[in-house]
Amino acid sequence: MNYHFQAHRQVRRNLLDILQNTSHEDLLLIPDGFNNNIYWNIAHTVATQQLLHYYLSGNPFRIDKYWIETYKKGTLPNLNVQKSEVEDLEFLLTETSKILMRDYDSDFFSDYTPYTTSFGMDLKSIQDAIIFNNMHESIHYGYILAQKRAILGEKGR
Repeated sequence: MNYHFQAHRQVRRNLLDILQNTSHEDLLLIPDGFNNNIYWNIAHTVATQQLLHYYLSGNPFRIDKYWIETYKKGTLPNLNVQKSEVEDLEFLLTETSKILMRDYDSDFFSDYTPYTTSFGMDLKSIQDAIIFNNMHESIHYGYILAQKRAILGEKGR
């Protein structure tokens, strides 16, 4: 699983780089043709990781439920995000990855409720969930890159 944790840390570093190096205005802008923004996509990865790993294993979330309720699948982007929340998300991107590795190493995930994702993948174990979560976060990273390109295009008009 070391490789999968390494991949998780890398995608989180990529997301953190975007979060830290994109203007607050651009983080919250919903580009033409999209139904959410860069900020929502990044926060959504943190919320989903908690649901896939902690909720489905019957364990308590490692983050405040605010993040889950506000950024889980099916939610709409919050257009009034304060800079302090962006800073909180920067912290969560790094810390939830570290905590996941610690919890995994300490056999925290002894049970897992099987789940079929909307992508069509069957998750039967925490290992499946960790591998799928990396794919999920990478999909959102690609989506964010498309949003950044769309924003640049809109500014160039």
